[in-house]
Amino acid sequence: MKYDIPVAVASVAQSQSGAVTRQQLLDAGLKSQTIFRRLERGRWQQLHRGVYAVFTGPVPRETTLWAVLLRAGPGAALSHLTAAELHGLIDYPGETIHVTVPSTRRVTLHGVVVRMSGRIAEATHPGREPLRTTIEETVFDLIDLAHTFDDACGWITRAVGRRLTTAERLSETLKLRRKMRWRATLEDILAAAGDGIHSVLEYRYLRDVERAHGLPRSRHQVRVVIGGRTAYRDAYYEEYPLAVELDGRLAHPEEERGRDRRRDNYGAPDDVLTTRYDWQDVTLHPCQTALLQARILRRRGWLGMPRPCSAGCPLEGFPPIASFRPIASTGTAGFASH
Repeated sequence: MKYDIPVAVASVAQSQSGAVTRQQLLDAGLKSQTIFRRLERGRWQQLHRGVYAVFTGPVPRETTLWAVLLRAGPGAALSHLTAAELHGLIDYPGETIHVTVPSTRRVTLHGVVVRMSGRIAEATHPGREPLRTTIEETVFDLIDLAHTFDDACGWITRAVGRRLTTAERLSETLKLRRKMRWRATLEDILAAAGDGIHSVLEYRYLRDVERAHGLPRSRHQVRVVIGGRTAYRDAYYEEYPLAVELDGRLAHPEEERGRDRRRDNYGAPDDVLTTRYDWQDVTLHPCQTALLQARILRRRGWLGMPRPCSAGCPLEGFPPIASFRPIASTGTAGFASH
């Protein structure tokens, strides 16, 4: 984009996507009358008080974000959903821009969510422009605003799953936050994320199906060779060999779900059997899902004994080992860690 601006301040405008402050213009030698004339004639546009776009036409998102930062003043950083947008944690621009300023200042910006923090300086990503909070700080800022635990879990698994950060770096950042909801559970999620869990549903399967019912521990995001083809499975029981696919879609055509389950849960020509569960199976019916998994694992050679998670859990009456006949292996499946 070509900016209508004197050479003396062109580099500044270029670095700020065409947004400049009145003070920057005055420091470059422009007179107040010149600034007023260009605004009056529509050659420039006022975005906030004392902040202008030095071009005509639509204002790009980048310019809008820069204008907010310039108006918010020194030490401000884009944060929360806006920082998530810039980091690639979300795939869409938010309707509202979020900015955090030092707690020593009060800033009001029309149509902008302004928050204050005493540690915004250490939370800001060094060298990234426009200035924003680090991906780790952004994740925990969003967790602070989460309405549900699943939402909170989702920010961690998404950040790690998209390789924007690591569970270790998130754990270090969590230690710096004095107040944090769900701290103990977040630490558990981070441990699971470090082992390869990349979604809320995968964590729910680990916690509510596997752990709660004493099933063997699976590995996550494992590359499995089935019928000569390589595929990644959300969970994999290497010893048995049994793979699990978790479908997080809330809406799924019933006939397609039935076809997938009949094919995957009860028979496959390969040595690797695949079971498939959706959101309702794992979150609404974890006991029934655990019962089915326990039966399949037993038939594939698991000698352990599942445990009921509570009174009335269907696993209370799980039959002894002698009543199961192992399924014979039909071949050898290859696998490797992702």
